[in-house]
Amino acid sequence: MTEIITASLNLSTSLLFDNSTFPPYLQPLWTTSSLSLSSTPPPPDLVVSPNVVYMVAELIIATLSTVGNLLVCAAVGLNRKLRTVTNYFLVSLAVADICVGALAIPCAILTGVGVPRHNLYLCLLMLSVLIMLTQSSIFSLLAVAVERYVAIFLPFRYHTLMTPRNAILVILVTWVLAFLIGLVPLMGWHKTPPDSGYCFFVFVVDMTYMVYFNFFACVLAPLVVMFLIYAKIFVTVKRQVRRIAAERGGGVGGAEGQAARAASMKREIKTATSLFLVLFLFTACWIPLHVINCFLLLCPGCPVPLELLLTAIILSHANSAVNPFLYAYKMKTFRNTFKAIFLCCRPLGDWEEAADGGGTTTHRT
Repeated sequence: MTEIITASLNLSTSLLFDNSTFPPYLQPLWTTSSLSLSSTPPPPDLVVSPNVVYMVAELIIATLSTVGNLLVCAAVGLNRKLRTVTNYFLVSLAVADICVGALAIPCAILTGVGVPRHNLYLCLLMLSVLIMLTQSSIFSLLAVAVERYVAIFLPFRYHTLMTPRNAILVILVTWVLAFLIGLVPLMGWHKTPPDSGYCFFVFVVDMTYMVYFNFFACVLAPLVVMFLIYAKIFVTVKRQVRRIAAERGGGVGGAEGQAARAASMKREIKTATSLFLVLFLFTACWIPLHVINCFLLLCPGCPVPLELLLTAIILSHANSAVNPFLYAYKMKTFRNTFKAIFLCCRPLGDWEEAADGGGTTTHRT
């Protein structure tokens, strides 16, 4: 998303340009060492060739993202123990990451070399793809956080509120909103394209849209809400665990009931921790690129090292490939299902207990 900004920027800066006659004020933008947004658009006769190392890295990430997240979707589809409301939202996140690998990264590579030329709306659509998919990922993560909040703070209403039908409805709404947010440039909030007709992000998409609307309103605000939700969950659950431990030590209540409550709280902590890691990795991968975009907008004449920009873009794309590895590492049910898929085993649905602490919600659908 905001990375597309840098996606074309980085590719345009990391690109090799056959034009040694640029005036000095253009050099910060087109040299391979730094990037500045204060320069005028490239001349019409500019010849662009791609950065091979960057393209190879992107293609590796695209492959891992597509294959890994297809595996996540297959696991939920094959193992009935994984068909929970929480995992429905994780599947939505996986679908967005599949699209990043199969669609958005190829679009970023093409627009990085200025393709398509002289077709503004196709250019804007290709540049908007990753914005849409990233926004869908954010909404999926927000849905997971809200679902966990309801499970812990409104347990008696959970089965009424978090039904499979409601989950699917929420997923549909989040995808519609994500597409509308991503299509805003196509609705008119864009720049006049340069005479060269190259499809470079910074010369077509308005940076004020990317920073003030997309980042501050549509990315940063939901992230803050999610971090506050998880903070409240961790504080509340740990307080309950301490209270249960104190009651057990004082001999208050039935021993079996207290043990069951303590085990339930520990499972909730483990589940929340696994899901929080997904959120944390998303934030860690995407914030650097957004910060660079803010810097480029607020200080358009300041050069940005190309290596830093390329690293931020690759890091943001890499987030789409890391979640399957996280599920396999932190969530036992996912891990065993992945093993079964690789070993071509069949009775997937009978392996794990429904209350397994491997990252799925304790409420099955």
